[in-house]
Amino acid sequence: MARPQREGLRALTSEEMATLRRVSQATSERVDRVQRVRALLAVSAGASFAAAAHAAGFRSGTAVAGLVSRFNRRGLAALRIAPGRGRHPAYDAPARAKIVALAQRTPDRKTDGTGTWSLSTLERTLRREGLPRVGATTIRRVLHAAGSAYQRTRTWCPTGTAVRKRKSGVVTVVDPETEQKRAIRLRLTSIRRTGWRTQQVWRCGVRTIRRRLTRGRIKRSRSPAQVGSQPQSRSDCRTSMSAGEPLSC
Repeated sequence: MARPQREGLRALTSEEMATLRRVSQATSERVDRVQRVRALLAVSAGASFAAAAHAAGFRSGTAVAGLVSRFNRRGLAALRIAPGRGRHPAYDAPARAKIVALAQRTPDRKTDGTGTWSLSTLERTLRREGLPRVGATTIRRVLHAAGSAYQRTRTWCPTGTAVRKRKSGVVTVVDPETEQKRAIRLRLTSIRRTGWRTQQVWRCGVRTIRRRLTRGRIKRSRSPAQVGSQPQSRSDCRTSMSAGEPLSC
């Protein structure tokens, strides 16, 4: 026995009728949308919900009854698919546009604390500007969806340069010891990999090496041949920086 029709279809306007007929005859429309349109046209022609469901391809008249109820409240918007029960997007279109716009903006060193954007600096700035729960993963996904390959389009600061504010204006300062410091860093890395450690360093040519070695970051005791040898004076002590070779005086 068919269920009684509690809510009938309201009278359609001329614009709604023209739209429904156009969609029902279109070959490029979605199948589910055409199915809803055919059910509504059948009900408007005087067919019951069960007959309209059979003509449109629905399984029962209950689906047509729900469609009619939605159409009476929302109009032609009822033809679209309703949102499901899944997780809704946490960030709408304006929020995503804000993320993309910030990534395209040149950062301010004083306000943003960086000269070039990274995911962490973008996260910190966005949380300060109204997105308190945004994360680096979300930023990367939004930029990727917007067509930005972040690691490929990032610009890096040249090594040894810094922007400083002077009375005459903003100037770029270049460190003349950039190459020397870079070589020292590479040598420290090679010493750290060998695992060698000196317990007493009397004099080193570079202050950074002396500080790192005396703090004991590189742990390995000296050989017995080196234990009894002590430097006669600090001026005679020299540093050997080759990989695997201990500090000798």
